[in-house]
Amino acid sequence: MSTEININDRSALVEVLSREGDKVRIKIDGKKYDADVVMVEEGVYSIIIDNKSHNIELISTDRKKYMVNTYSKSYNVEIVDAESKYLQSRRRDDGHEEAVISSPMPGKIVKILVKVGDEVKAGDTVIIVSAMKMESEYKVKKDRIIKEIKVKEGDTVQSNQPLVVIE
Repeated sequence: MSTEININDRSALVEVLSREGDKVRIKIDGKKYDADVVMVEEGVYSIIIDNKSHNIELISTDRKKYMVNTYSKSYNVEIVDAESKYLQSRRRDDGHEEAVISSPMPGKIVKILVKVGDEVKAGDTVIIVSAMKMESEYKVKKDRIIKEIKVKEGDTVQSNQPLVVIE
């Protein structure tokens, strides 16, 4: 059975065809891949596909939503099922509601790239948090205004701690 997965602004159909130990055969949008997937430590994986190594950090940000960090990029990933599709169709999002960027896991604030009152564009990085030996960039999904910054550089934060309020 295929599962729809949204990765940033892209959607893909993913199906796990077989799994034996660390070896996984998957199909993404009809193309088959053989991968070796090894958990290096909690939330950190080494994946080899087509003789290319990819190291990723997987952070659960919400039910069926994840942030996937590589050494050079961050991706927002959402697993879309029938319930999620229904809720998305019912959700009205006019861009004016208040939202909070929270830390999905304990870490340390490395850099705050905005200040209160700044207008940020979709995809802009707002804050960088270091957790589990990797830096994670937190970006806005839409054009927004920074309403409040609840932390400062160097602060240690806990799971689900609010970092920045945007509107």
